[in-house]
Amino acid sequence: MTAHTYDDILRTLTDIAVAETGLPASELGPEVDLRGTAGIDSVRVLRMIAKIERAYDVELEDEDVFGMSTIGDVAVVVDKALRENA
Repeated sequence: MTAHTYDDILRTLTDIAVAETGLPASELGPEVDLRGTAGIDSVRVLRMIAKIERAYDVELEDEDVFGMSTIGDVAVVVDKALRENA
C-alpha cells in the first residue's frame, strides 16, 4: 500500500477538481469554498467524490461528504479514511 501525504492528496484532489470543473488550479486552492464557486453544482461535487473514492479505493462517509466545503476539507477526510484503512 502506498503512503500518501496530505500534500499528495491535496494535489490529486485539485487535479480531479480541475478535470471535473474545467476551472484552473489557481482558482481551486485548498481554502476555496466549492459550494460558492461558479460552475460547481451538487452533481459535479458528487462526481468528484466518486472519482476520489475510486482513486484512493476508499468509501467516504456521507456525513463527512456533506460536511465538506473546501478541497482542504476533502483532503482531511481522505487522509483520515486512508489511515483508518491502513
